[in-house]
Amino acid sequence: MTDTQLYLISPLDVGGDFPARLERALAAGARRHGDLVTAFQFRVKNVDQHEAARLAAPLQAICAAHDVAFIVNDSVALAKRIKADGVHLGQGDGSPKDARAELGREAQIGVTCHASRHMAMEAGEAGADYVAFGAFYPSSTKDKGDAERPEPELLTWWSQLFEIPCVAIGGITPDNCKPLVEAGADFLAVSHAVWGGDEVAAIEAFAKVMRG
Repeated sequence: MTDTQLYLISPLDVGGDFPARLERALAAGARRHGDLVTAFQFRVKNVDQHEAARLAAPLQAICAAHDVAFIVNDSVALAKRIKADGVHLGQGDGSPKDARAELGREAQIGVTCHASRHMAMEAGEAGADYVAFGAFYPSSTKDKGDAERPEPELLTWWSQLFEIPCVAIGGITPDNCKPLVEAGADFLAVSHAVWGGDEVAAIEAFAKVMRG
């Protein structure tokens, strides 16, 4: 069983001092355990592709310097344009097969599967590199209102049967993440728990639970 790692999701506002905050968070992850933070998802809404590419550039450079995968949310076109490490697809964002054809063999392609075993198996068969289950807890970033909430057992079921890594997402904090780590999540996707306060303290708090 590999150690669970952190998958950071950007806040919607990545301008201003956010690049400095990302640098601090990744540096804190590296200080605690070289491989604590393994991926960063660039998630902005309502900006055109040109502006998104401009905002992504400094963040992409910071991730590259820390050997952290830079994943674009939703947009295969943007991922291709900026040569991102991969793309994360919601259920309405097209198939992993098509994304693979666009982005190439090396791209990391993830798929949101909510609480559905069926969606996850379909994503795996279509060539996804990881599947994401959630929201496990109430979340402002990834909540679908009355959508079914998965139980931690879903992570255990998946990790015992399939090689493809699974990501737990949705309202995850240092205080509630332990059951997900113990259930077998390969990655914890977190946003507000890190960016809603002191990012270094948050990374430290996650490291304490995840690495003991």
